[in-house]
Amino acid sequence: MPTTDDDAFLHQVTARLAGLPTVRAVALGGSRATGTHGPGSDWDLAVYYRGPFDPAALRALGWPGEVSEIGGWGGGVFNGGAWLRVEGRRVDVHYRDLDTVERCLAEAREGRFDVERLLFHLAGVPSYLLVAELAVNRLLSGELPRPAYPRALREAAPERWEGEARLTLAYARDAHAPKGHLADCAGAVATAAAQAAHAVLAAQGRWVTNEKTLLDRAGLRGVDAVLAGLTTDQDVLRGALDRAESLLTEAVARARAV
Repeated sequence: MPTTDDDAFLHQVTARLAGLPTVRAVALGGSRATGTHGPGSDWDLAVYYRGPFDPAALRALGWPGEVSEIGGWGGGVFNGGAWLRVEGRRVDVHYRDLDTVERCLAEAREGRFDVERLLFHLAGVPSYLLVAELAVNRLLSGELPRPAYPRALREAAPERWEGEARLTLAYARDAHAPKGHLADCAGAVATAAAQAAHAVLAAQGRWVTNEKTLLDRAGLRGVDAVLAGLTTDQDVLRGALDRAESLLTEAVARARAV
């Protein structure tokens, strides 16, 4: 549970963010929303806005740090935000356009989603990540929907993610293993494992907001052992790719059977 000081701090920051022009809601995410944080954990906050949002208004609050423009983080799902220092605490602010959020929610309910490239994410991020945030984050101000995991998404996402994992491994088996490209094969195994983990959690109807504990949550940490014995020998690489595919396929099958 947060301390009284944490409560006061969060109330103050929320009030300042909620008062920004066009902001309709503020939510707390990350480890502090789930109660898994430590004393030094940062504060992940999302501002949900309707219409144009001007980052200059966030800068004008006077908190030191870096504030991006809209689209400054590549556009798409992560369309910008800020890394700030408020009263000596690290605060991350994410921009969330309500029009985009509502579109992603409607698509997820139909079993449709996009996958975008994003730094620090091996498999990329699915557009339904915005829906996952609605479901698991802690609402601090305003009103937001709190959706259940859509049945259509639970049926469609595992097939797509597993298919991408298989293709990732197949390409490495054909293009890299015969040449003894250890790094390329290792990268393929890691990427495929993240893709398969998405498939497992989608089949189980469990939301994903980042990849930090993705393999552990999906029960796929065993892929570490596959990577541990790699050499540049072609047969070793092919064998590792085959073992990885068996491991991932079995995990997805188990998740679907529940």
